[in-house]
Amino acid sequence: MSKRISAKYKIDRRSGENIWGRPKSPVNKRPYGPGQHGQGRKSKLSDFGIQLRAKQKLKGYYGNITEKQFRRIYKEATRVKGDTGENLVGLLESRLDAFVFRMGVVPTVFASRQFVGHGHILVNGKKVDIPSYRLKEGDVVSVKEKSRQIPMLMEAMGSPERNVPDYVQMDDAKFAAKYLRKPALNEIPYAVIMEPNLVIEFYSR
Repeated sequence: MSKRISAKYKIDRRSGENIWGRPKSPVNKRPYGPGQHGQGRKSKLSDFGIQLRAKQKLKGYYGNITEKQFRRIYKEATRVKGDTGENLVGLLESRLDAFVFRMGVVPTVFASRQFVGHGHILVNGKKVDIPSYRLKEGDVVSVKEKSRQIPMLMEAMGSPERNVPDYVQMDDAKFAAKYLRKPALNEIPYAVIMEPNLVIEFYSR
């Protein structure tokens, strides 16, 4: 298990929010930062601090992807026409691990990264085991037939908290979904408010 996966609860506590909306998040009982100084008096954040926290929260939400990957996605978002913040979250949502998470076949984006990496996912009928693989509109993502009885998958698909957004055309019977289009910010089912505009300001300094 990677350090990023084992530290997922620290991401919640560091941000002070239950960013995935998980019932078992420690923030529900301990709404303060990790470590022995976590309960200390909170100082007022500077503009830079607010922007940094917004970046860390968004980066953490997508499985705490590396800074190098996140900066590369930001740079790509600036080159695309339209609102850069909307472009940023749209590019993040087009990652294969994020899309598999949106399909509701895994409980977390961390589990999605492992699921993809272990070769359980097909894109347009071909195995893809790269979590950062970028989907195009119209691509069909499916679970390999031999992987459809994995207990984690069955539990996630039967969860009452499952929420498949409109830009994901899911076919539960075929364990497959089509990526319809790049979503707008207000379509993405974040459990907390994300502020990609502050992330853009952070990198534009």
